[in-house]
Amino acid sequence: MATLIVEARGITKAFGETRAVQDVDLAIPRGAVVALLGPNGAGKTTTIRILTTLLRPDRGEVTIAGHDVLREPNKVRSKIGLAGQSVTMDEYLSGLQNLAMIGRLYGFGRKDARRRGLELIEQFGLCDAAGRPVKTYSGGMRRRLDLAASLIAAPPVLFLDEPTAGLDPESRNTAWDVIRGLVRGGATVLLTTQYIEEADQLADTATIIDHGCILTSDTPTRLKAQLGGERLEIRLADPTAIATIPELREKALHVDAENGSLGFAIPGGEAGLKEVASILEALLDRGLAVDDYAIQRPTLEQAFLHLVGSDGSRPLVTESS
Repeated sequence: MATLIVEARGITKAFGETRAVQDVDLAIPRGAVVALLGPNGAGKTTTIRILTTLLRPDRGEVTIAGHDVLREPNKVRSKIGLAGQSVTMDEYLSGLQNLAMIGRLYGFGRKDARRRGLELIEQFGLCDAAGRPVKTYSGGMRRRLDLAASLIAAPPVLFLDEPTAGLDPESRNTAWDVIRGLVRGGATVLLTTQYIEEADQLADTATIIDHGCILTSDTPTRLKAQLGGERLEIRLADPTAIATIPELREKALHVDAENGSLGFAIPGGEAGLKEVASILEALLDRGLAVDDYAIQRPTLEQAFLHLVGSDGSRPLVTESS
């Protein structure tokens, strides 16, 4: 079994009458990426704040890299990096000056702090703005600088709270590449995100929390598999033609006569390809034109909504508490 580097047992925190997290358990092995997913107000940020020594739990135990969060907070802080939701750079210093200053606070010498800052400036595509005051940066540039700051000391455990919020697709891909590189180097990452695709791309484990309680924790592949296998979606050029294929209507998972569409469950692999060919051949043999067809796989977002509900009242954003 892989060595655990983050362990939380029964952590609970209430704010007045509101129970933010309730008996949360986490067991994160070294070198893993865990995505903590949940609707607005689910308890994600509260959990991150407890794990990173910023908030004391009412009950429970947490160890990071073998150090107790409550009894050894300074030792824990020496082992972690944190990029929170709010960018907290000094707006009157340049991007490079901010990073060098943080390096000095970590105990780097002047030259080493500047060298490390330049490495991260280049890594996050901020070379053209390195000497400009942060107050002139766009929101996305500030977010990239904040991510860079969390990596100054190359911590073994990195907590990322909405790491790519506000970034354009190119910058988001850059951040993903940086995170993958850190993991290849042995780092452990716990991230919260409102981009379900991000969790699917990066995470070894997706842990879903709602109303302060962990609902499930598993690989994205297994969570998606709970929804069933692949599906074939077909739309006929003539919607009225559906009435002429009763044998396919009975076989279909769903039929939309108004739009002329049918959906079929299909097995994976070679058997699935044969099933797709059989259904399409049956339609073409009857002279029915197919306007469009696609093979669809369950998504992590569908699995997420299946667990927490999809009524639209709980948007996929991190709470501010």
